[in-house]
Amino acid sequence: MKQNLLAFVSGMIFGLGLGWSQMIDRDRVLNFLDITGTWDPTLLLVLVGAVAVTVVAFRFVLQLPHPLLAEKFHLPTRLDVDWSLVSGAALFGVGWGIAGYCPGPGIVALVLGSWNPVIFMAALLAGSLANKKLAAWWAKSPSGS
Repeated sequence: MKQNLLAFVSGMIFGLGLGWSQMIDRDRVLNFLDITGTWDPTLLLVLVGAVAVTVVAFRFVLQLPHPLLAEKFHLPTRLDVDWSLVSGAALFGVGWGIAGYCPGPGIVALVLGSWNPVIFMAALLAGSLANKKLAAWWAKSPSGS
């Protein structure tokens, strides 16, 4: 229960931060990607702020013996770069560039009363389901192993 409550509070703080920084405005994100036109550096400033907080916080957090509400830290162990990672990252970037949303801001933007985030979330869910089916098919195919 404590972990769920902490996850909810963390999500609310994250959502409020996205709203306050205006990252739920797809035009602001798309203008960041338009480096030869109406370039808007707001996203860059948000990213720099997030990285700065992470760099400082992780130095202290990772010195703890374990997280406050868990037995151990769950950190990535893989160091290789495979086709799945590269293609997934590329697909994410293309989708972000087309829609102007990534999943977090897309969810928060649902409160705006606009159809853009609704369409984005429908496409995100459809793409996630398609990926699940494709991954299952690929794992069963002779060339997928």
